[in-house]
Amino acid sequence: MTTHGRGPIETATAELVAWVTRAAGEPVPVGPPRPCDDADGLTLWPMELRPARQTRSSGAVREPYRFTVRHLLCVTGPAGLPRLDRVLTAATSDGTYPVVLEAGDPPLWTAFGTAPRPALLIDVAAQVDHPTPAAPPVLQPLRLRQLDVRSLSGRVVGPQEQPLAAMRVELPGIGSATRTDSEGRFLIVGVPHDPEHPSPVRLRLTGRGLVLSADVDPAEDDIVIVCAPPTH
Repeated sequence: MTTHGRGPIETATAELVAWVTRAAGEPVPVGPPRPCDDADGLTLWPMELRPARQTRSSGAVREPYRFTVRHLLCVTGPAGLPRLDRVLTAATSDGTYPVVLEAGDPPLWTAFGTAPRPALLIDVAAQVDHPTPAAPPVLQPLRLRQLDVRSLSGRVVGPQEQPLAAMRVELPGIGSATRTDSEGRFLIVGVPHDPEHPSPVRLRLTGRGLVLSADVDPAEDDIVIVCAPPTH
């Protein structure tokens, strides 16, 4: 998330600074660990970015990218110990931020060039939001028109023109379906038709071991669909 134009890392750190300041009872600066003789208190530093479990979405809305900002909170002198105690007590009491007691590795302090000291690792959830793309502008006036509705009638036959009865004839996507009669004839009503942009209508036929699709011309008065037997 972002706040007042800040990025997700800066936002996570600012939120944690505010919480740590309330818990410690005194302001806590943001910066890397300093020598104990340089200051006396606490310092907070965003030290590591860790991946988090991602979620997927469908459609135009994109899920945010989620991750965790791991911060190092350490003392910089004897006065920092009671403040660190207060932060640890608050963290384990209210559960606002998870803490990790794994900040005592000597290589960590060697990298900072300071002596080891009591410290906490505090994880803060963050995310990068992906704004939903704006819809393209409408450049022309909207035009509303009603589509015509017509019926499709025809026959389903085999290779030798023999009628195929009990074949299921379906208009996919609309749900209209029927079965052929003893003469192989079928009738489907309520088929949308756009006279300005005529296009073939796809029918799905199933039965007698056959599953096939046929593109037919809705302008034909008597549609004939020839079904070949399945090959083995």
